[in-house]
Amino acid sequence: MKAETVTALQAARVERRAVVLATRLSDASETLIYPDRAEGALASDATLLAAAHRAMEIGRSETVDLGGQKIFLNVYVPPARLIIVGAVHIAQSLAPMASLMDFDVTVIDPRRAFATDSRFPGVKVMQEWADEAFEKMGLDSSTAVVTLTHDPKLDDPALEYALRSDVFYVGALGSRRTHAKRQERLTEAGISAEQFARIHGPVGLNIGAKSPAEIAVSILGQIVEVRARRLEALAGPKVVAA
Repeated sequence: MKAETVTALQAARVERRAVVLATRLSDASETLIYPDRAEGALASDATLLAAAHRAMEIGRSETVDLGGQKIFLNVYVPPARLIIVGAVHIAQSLAPMASLMDFDVTVIDPRRAFATDSRFPGVKVMQEWADEAFEKMGLDSSTAVVTLTHDPKLDDPALEYALRSDVFYVGALGSRRTHAKRQERLTEAGISAEQFARIHGPVGLNIGAKSPAEIAVSILGQIVEVRARRLEALAGPKVVAA
């Protein structure tokens, strides 16, 4: 691997950008393929770009045969990320559980009494309004967002921002009545019915959860399920180009 390729891959990781390193096995020529551009020897090969983008969506490295050329697609995608809005009791259970499953976890809450490192050891904590934090962080298709505060001032801006992004999961704590009122407010804010339908609310799998830890289990289980179903749908049958 060339030194400049290593540098580019490291930069993509820091910036949470997906990238595929396509290596032609016959001569080791390298092409870097991003969601919006490509750089290298085969950057103009439309068939290769399509195969790389599919591999990127699935998150699976593979060797493809394109017109008699064997090319290894090495996929680098950002790790799954969970952003929890609201440093509440459920978040104190959900954050470490998600970390154990290799999610990159961030807890966001502007209330300094709640959002403290001592309450969330080993987890990134941001004492900011969610929409402002999202603007800094950037949201992507490897991200799940859960709002837990029950406070429209905190939850609604986060939901508005998340629903206008391509995050793979959006969940919001609250009863069906609370969710109906939430829809009224978000509709007034310009969120369409189709966008609102992306929210899992009431959040979590229906497992009869009562305690904060049980609710956290139901939420994480639903996130894992949604992510797995999405990846299955994206993968579909494997196609090898001739």
